[in-house]
Amino acid sequence: MYKDILIPVAYDDDHDPARAIAVARLLAAPGARFTLLHVMDEVPAYALSYLPTDYRAGARKGILADMQEMLAGIDNAHAAVIEGHAGRDIVEYATEHGADLIVIASHRPGLSDLFLGSTAARVVRHAPCAVHVMREDAA
Repeated sequence: MYKDILIPVAYDDDHDPARAIAVARLLAAPGARFTLLHVMDEVPAYALSYLPTDYRAGARKGILADMQEMLAGIDNAHAAVIEGHAGRDIVEYATEHGADLIVIASHRPGLSDLFLGSTAARVVRHAPCAVHVMREDAA
């Protein structure tokens, strides 16, 4: 049973965080802490000038509110939104915050994953703790 569980959430695909939260709760020790984490991709400086000035702050606020709603009714749970590279920063967040389990969803590998690698694969390779990978497209 795990005491500090990190649940990374992607908002750029058909990922359903409810399954990951349910799995995390099953693996949790009594009184466990849950953190729902979204890593917003960094926007290149040249692209920032094309976005409204409050776009990033508004997106962050909306994502945070959505995640807090998903965690409603779960004791000792909170949400966090950070900026960076998902694979690298999930591992860094887990290390800095003492997570003892990461519950992460993974899609069926595609051609781009052969060249770039998936976020879940990077987390599995570099995580400082146990990682439970859920296949998103499992029937």
